[in-house]
Amino acid sequence: MFLFFLRLRRRQSLVLRSWGRFAIASILIGVASLGQAESLPFHDALRLALQDAPLVRASEAQTSAARQAALPAGELPDPKLALGIENLPIEGPDRYSLTADFMTMQRIGLMQEFPNAAKRNARMDAASARIALSKAYEQVAQQTVLRETAQAWLVRHAVEQQLSVLDELVVENRLFDTAIRAQHAGGKAAATDVVMPRQEAAMLAQRRDELMAKRAAAIAQLRRWLGAAADEPLAGDMPDWSISREQLIRRVHQHPELAVFRPKAQILDAEIAEANAAKRPDWALELAYQKRGPDFGDMVMVQVSFDLPFFASSRQEPLIAAKQAEQIALNAESEAFTREHLAMLESELAEYQRLQQSETRFTETLLPLADEKVTLALAGWRAGAGALSDVIAARRERLETRLSAIVATSEREQLAARLHFTYDDLSGEFAGVLP
Repeated sequence: MFLFFLRLRRRQSLVLRSWGRFAIASILIGVASLGQAESLPFHDALRLALQDAPLVRASEAQTSAARQAALPAGELPDPKLALGIENLPIEGPDRYSLTADFMTMQRIGLMQEFPNAAKRNARMDAASARIALSKAYEQVAQQTVLRETAQAWLVRHAVEQQLSVLDELVVENRLFDTAIRAQHAGGKAAATDVVMPRQEAAMLAQRRDELMAKRAAAIAQLRRWLGAAADEPLAGDMPDWSISREQLIRRVHQHPELAVFRPKAQILDAEIAEANAAKRPDWALELAYQKRGPDFGDMVMVQVSFDLPFFASSRQEPLIAAKQAEQIALNAESEAFTREHLAMLESELAEYQRLQQSETRFTETLLPLADEKVTLALAGWRAGAGALSDVIAARRERLETRLSAIVATSEREQLAARLHFTYDDLSGEFAGVLP
């Protein structure tokens, strides 16, 4: 028995040496390839997304459009040019003559309307509020891009960590298969034992296929925000942000989705002011030059006209009441959104605490126990006191535990990123990128 295990250990040593050489070569090849390829650290991915994501470019264009639309908001209407013929005879010997009748005149006039100052100021206020609203939506777009890019990066990072664990177990499985075959050749293992490592290898291949599909899906999601850069190899880890319940709750009211309600309210205020200003008369000035026949003198005309808002109760007042009702609805919607975000934040903070505890439990308890179980099962099998199926089951359980631990860590990181990019102030973190 001692000689058998001695031979087995020698064979394992040879296999380990060959696999060690293979691993070193693989690492060197990997390092060389990484030296040639670009890497994608976490913050670089976020900055690239802010610069390149179509959603951000679209929101920036909307803000630019609002700024351009605000330029003519306080200007006077365009003047009007009037050309015409007055008092042209259509009967008698002088019909259709422009010079025979002293009353016939060729007329050219210019008219300018002057809306009252309150109406023009209200329109300027509304234009400024629409710029602020576009800026608020631009911040929402930036926040969305940062949050979704971070989530996609972390999902891919976790899947690649799982693949790395799986690759380690594939190497262990080959060594395990070699050991079982050596025992079977020495008559120390049943024929059915030889099959079990191959079954385990097939199970590992199945899990690898599943993880490769998840990795492809994560890259596809990342490509939505980064384009071709999503195919670059990831580098590093995400920052370890401090999640403070008190600080996050204080910043709920500064959430970009809630910030849009302020400019919306300002727009309604300006529209109500404009409706009230419509009760005051606008006026217009018209100048005209009238040319008559050569036997008659030319004439000029000056005319001032005024609006007469006599029917405010059926025209301006209903518009004012409608805008006031919209204000009430907007205030209620703002309060509903605030309550919703507070409830979501409390729920996510509770979930974050659970994930922290789960990650700690995996690290301090479940992973050590899974390793211990494999060690005990392997020792029992080598001593003839246990079955090989127990070793395979313990190894499978350890694999699931390690993969689940990676998932738990990733879920905590994703939730931390979601909280950070939803409520924290990002201006300092992305200085020079955020406008």
